[in-house]
Amino acid sequence: MPKQKTKSSAKKRFKLTGTGKIKRKHAFKSHILTKKSKKRKLALTHDGLVHEADESNVKQMLRLK
Repeated sequence: MPKQKTKSSAKKRFKLTGTGKIKRKHAFKSHILTKKSKKRKLALTHDGLVHEADESNVKQMLRLK
């Protein structure tokens, strides 16, 4: 039986933490940065976690379940 492949887009965007949560980057940090405040840009720099409502979809894309 062939192996299941992970979604290439998902493996580039998400990382698994040691406790099994899924890390993600924040959106809106790539361009048009001049009108955004320094505080807002700094907050977008830090990684976030995938919401628990979306976790099952992301795990399926990463073939974790």
